[in-house]
Amino acid sequence: MKLTNKRLRAHQSGFSLVEVLIALVIMSVGMLGIAGLYVESMQAGRTSIFRHNAVTVASDVADRIRANPSAGVAYEGVRGNNNCVLGNVDCDPTQMAANDIDLWKTQAADMLPSGDVTITYDDNVTPPTYQIVISWDEASQAQSYTIMIPAAASPVFAL
Repeated sequence: MKLTNKRLRAHQSGFSLVEVLIALVIMSVGMLGIAGLYVESMQAGRTSIFRHNAVTVASDVADRIRANPSAGVAYEGVRGNNNCVLGNVDCDPTQMAANDIDLWKTQAADMLPSGDVTITYDDNVTPPTYQIVISWDEASQAQSYTIMIPAAASPVFAL
């Protein structure tokens, strides 16, 4: 009986190399899964920041349009830095709209990758409506945020 116990102890003296390799494979697969989740969470965080920036730009656009309600179709025009805000220049509604467009496009380009602002004015409906589209590129895919602003009403948002 004593001899059998000695043989068993001599035969079972720790982990084999195969067991260690299997444990390493299982741990590495788990670590790859965790790394994949980390990358996905980083992308989701970046997407969240871009969407927040798009909402911020859209809110600024809406506020400036409400502050210059007589500009109408001028917000579909071209950008122009007329120094209406900081230059103490007395601008008409069209010049103010061009200045606002310049500010928005600069702000969108600074806050979003390939960011742009597009305004469409529709006076064929009552009340006239502005459609504001903030667009940007993210992970080789175009994204956009749209807001509709009817005159003298609350904005309607859509993603």
